[in-house]
Amino acid sequence: MNFQHLYEMQQVLDHNIENKHGLQEEDLFERKCLALLVELGELANETRCFKFWSVKSASETSVILEEYVDGIHFILSLGLEIKADRNAGYPTGAASSEQLTHQFLHVYQTAMEFKNTRDESSFHALFSAYLKLGELLGFSKEVITEAYKQKNTINHQRQKQNY
Repeated sequence: MNFQHLYEMQQVLDHNIENKHGLQEEDLFERKCLALLVELGELANETRCFKFWSVKSASETSVILEEYVDGIHFILSLGLEIKADRNAGYPTGAASSEQLTHQFLHVYQTAMEFKNTRDESSFHALFSAYLKLGELLGFSKEVITEAYKQKNTINHQRQKQNY
């Protein structure tokens, strides 16, 4: 996955949003952290992996993928906030288990650790855990990259339309 290119795309989007909404001087770190956690919850809700009380199946793969790349947008944006190495590789490593529920909880945990430390090593742990979640959801790096690009285009259009 070409993270350098995705970071560049995210930087342009972030810049446009900050300029349009007069946020250039505002510290958006905590708002972006909360946005990531909300997106993660929306993703979990679409997978229904934790809904032991329900027999309804997960949403369509396209819906889950769109929610997943919403998280990628905020992770990249947070990486830009801390000036993370754009060329770093983010190995997915081992999951906390092969169960989606456990991996979601692991991503929440690493997100909170990153929020509290704001350091690059905890950012790498967050990004790696999130990429592992994508693997468990069955998404290849190519599929994620293409979906990110499509959603990035939609996000630019939304800003033009006063979303």
